[in-house]
Amino acid sequence: MRCPFCHNADSRVIDSREADEGATTRRRRSCPACGRRFTTVEEAVLAVVKRSGVSEPFNRTKVIAGVRRACQGRPVDEDQLQLLAQQVEDAIRATGAAEVPSHEVGLTILRPLRELDEVAYLRFASVYRAFTSIEDFEKEITELRARHIAAGTPPLPGMQEDPPVGRRRTGGRGQAAPDGNSAP
Repeated sequence: MRCPFCHNADSRVIDSREADEGATTRRRRSCPACGRRFTTVEEAVLAVVKRSGVSEPFNRTKVIAGVRRACQGRPVDEDQLQLLAQQVEDAIRATGAAEVPSHEVGLTILRPLRELDEVAYLRFASVYRAFTSIEDFEKEITELRARHIAAGTPPLPGMQEDPPVGRRRTGGRGQAAPDGNSAP
């Protein structure tokens, strides 16, 4: 490491410490030529490869902006978006890859977004999974319903199964309405 004061090409590490939960390493260094001390911060750079082939550093702000569009009009606050972006970055870094295709970043967003807000998840999934028909939406909604049934949690309003067609409503206490029609 080059000394920032005298530009000597050599320096000696005096102390190393992890910071930001292990994401960065701070090193205290000493220059043998001028004797001055300085600190360096090392961080593994995570690059995203766009469809055009251009590589750029991972940007958490871009993740938040994309998810914010999907969450428009939904009860999702800024802190939840920040947490989701952190989860996505952690998941991508956990793969150990130095470069990740942008499409993989979008797919990595899906799991935490599904847990955060299912409507926003459907919006986002329709883009990243390239839904081409209403059947794609129906399939995804069916899978969401199945997850709720398996987990024993109620689905969001509007995601419940529709009652079977032709079922008669009864009047009062389980009895058919006197005129033979279903009760209001």
